[in-house]
Amino acid sequence: MSSEELSVEEELSTAKFKSKDYKRSRGAYAMECTFEYFVMLLITDAFLAKLLKEIGMSDAMIGIVSSFVTLAFLVQLVTLFIGHKIKSYKTLVFISHVISHTFFIMLYVIPFLPLASEYKQILSIVCVLLAYVPSYFVSSMLFKWGNSYVDPTKRGSFSAVKEMISLATGIVMTISVGAIVDKFDAAGNVYGSFIFCASAMLIFAIAELICLILIKKDVQTPEERMQKSSLRDVFKNTLANRNFRSVLYLTVIWDVSRYSVLGFLGTYRIGELAFTVGAVQIINFASNGVRFAISRPFGKFSDKHSFARGIELALIIAAFGFGINAFTTPATRFFIIIESICYSAALAGANQNMANIMYNYVDSRYFVQASAIKNSIGGLCGFGASLLAASLLAKIQANGNTFLGLHVYGQQVLSVIACVFMVIGVLYTHFVIAKQKRMVQ
Repeated sequence: MSSEELSVEEELSTAKFKSKDYKRSRGAYAMECTFEYFVMLLITDAFLAKLLKEIGMSDAMIGIVSSFVTLAFLVQLVTLFIGHKIKSYKTLVFISHVISHTFFIMLYVIPFLPLASEYKQILSIVCVLLAYVPSYFVSSMLFKWGNSYVDPTKRGSFSAVKEMISLATGIVMTISVGAIVDKFDAAGNVYGSFIFCASAMLIFAIAELICLILIKKDVQTPEERMQKSSLRDVFKNTLANRNFRSVLYLTVIWDVSRYSVLGFLGTYRIGELAFTVGAVQIINFASNGVRFAISRPFGKFSDKHSFARGIELALIIAAFGFGINAFTTPATRFFIIIESICYSAALAGANQNMANIMYNYVDSRYFVQASAIKNSIGGLCGFGASLLAASLLAKIQANGNTFLGLHVYGQQVLSVIACVFMVIGVLYTHFVIAKQKRMVQ
């Protein structure tokens, strides 16, 4: 292709991303992520811990349920077999999110049911799985579909701005909801707080679905759909790709590290550390404020130096946070504030970079399948780590918070384990992934 032909092609590409449809789609995608984030906030951390404790679930089991999100990623493997039959991501994403939000809202209805505690616990587990499965089945499709309207040279910055919108509005939402939940608790009306959370979740879910409608329908050529039909080609361009495998290994390290402790911190905050739900939301406010402040610099850093370098920096911050959390006790409970801030800051660099880095090492035609494989294997390993962590936590608690003759809380031990894995991730990213040849597509 001559330089003149290349110049014309670049101009056409630039004009495409500046078109009205593309601008509207980018905006709608950013807002869709925001409202979906709101829904997830209302079913994680202190909110979920409070709900599950009310129906009699143990701390260890709550940690496992909190980690079901990692197991739900396994459903993405189905795309390897039916990808060629999907003519429109938009329709499938919309239907899947309707199902997902319905079951999330149902979680807040369970405490009202006239059932024994054990049946409520089983039903809550079923609802969590049936909510996460359809959502994560289409997560890679939604990511590729939404980002198809973003200039490839600006994906890092766009991801940062998108995240900043979610964080800024999420801060206001969680502080407000947390304060209202605390008022219900102070009045001895915990079930009133559940009704309020369910109502708020319904509003956010409807807003998210409207945003999906506003995103331009994806158009896939017959050639692209045909390409997806060959499992042999998928294998050749994913698991047989050494660069992709390195990203897969890093994903496993990242998921094992964080899910070995995160699911158990919600009960630790409102239990041993005696924080109220409102106080937890204030901590989240500070944490997300830091994440908001550094999201754009992180995005620019990644666009300039590479997604791998952005991930490396994020893992360093996360390792420091988990290291600090190893010293968190009721007497030093403020340390968990540092951990929360560090982890939120790490997410500013890890979340989008972990997804965007796939563009560097996998042909875009196989992006959905590669993401499915990466997320599924990483999720399975993360869930396995949470099961082992739950067993260890239960043993430490059964021994009167004693481990190897030392008086420590289980969450402190889990934080040490998470820190070690994060350090391994930093070294692997620096010496392996950052040195690989990158593609721009």
